[in-house]
Amino acid sequence: MGYGDYQCMDENGIREDGRKADEMRPVEIECGVIPVADGSAYIKWGKNEAIAAVYGPMEAHPRKIQRQDRAILDVRYNMAPFSTSDRIRPGFNRRSREISKVTRDALESVVDLELYPRSKIRVEIEIICAEAGTRCCGITAASVALADAGIPMSDMVVSVAAGKCNGIVLMDLNKPEDNYGEADLPMGILPMTDELVFLQMDGDLSMEEFQVAWDYNVKAAHEVHKIMVEALQKRYGGES
Repeated sequence: MGYGDYQCMDENGIREDGRKADEMRPVEIECGVIPVADGSAYIKWGKNEAIAAVYGPMEAHPRKIQRQDRAILDVRYNMAPFSTSDRIRPGFNRRSREISKVTRDALESVVDLELYPRSKIRVEIEIICAEAGTRCCGITAASVALADAGIPMSDMVVSVAAGKCNGIVLMDLNKPEDNYGEADLPMGILPMTDELVFLQMDGDLSMEEFQVAWDYNVKAAHEVHKIMVEALQKRYGGES
């Protein structure tokens, strides 16, 4: 199939997987899945699956990395070798380092790092099944894991993405739509204020298309945030 042959939507406005343009894939979240971690979360988002684990606060080693006025956030995003149909070489690569950095930057905007001077909080994100949108999946899972660990935060970061395929703006691209699409707009949103803490864009969107994608993302962020809160309430008996 060539790039011009793929049709993301039928004549009734229904996508290949049965969704409308503004609908997300199903999202499931569970907390406390790693007993040895201080906080953890499992997320299934469409066919994406990710686990995030939080360790700390702990003393930062070596001492030269310590900050006297705040903790450091050490974030590692990794895709398991078996997470895609094409086996990935184990270990960190350029993409995983880039996503680790943008995830850390997004999370630093909400974590109260000043409470833990000279400390380190470690966040491990492992993608165990990948089907487009893994960075959003990882950031969202990490936010829930931090909350599960009891780390004080001003809000949770909800990461969602809209994009464009066949000239149509779509919420939450699946793998074929991502492969054959013309644009992707992942965002990190604080649902309490709709403040933006992370934005990347791959491809081209007109101002009108950008606004539609933005509106889709904000609406989806509130829907995902509700699922995040429910997962924490389920684990802690209504306290989150």
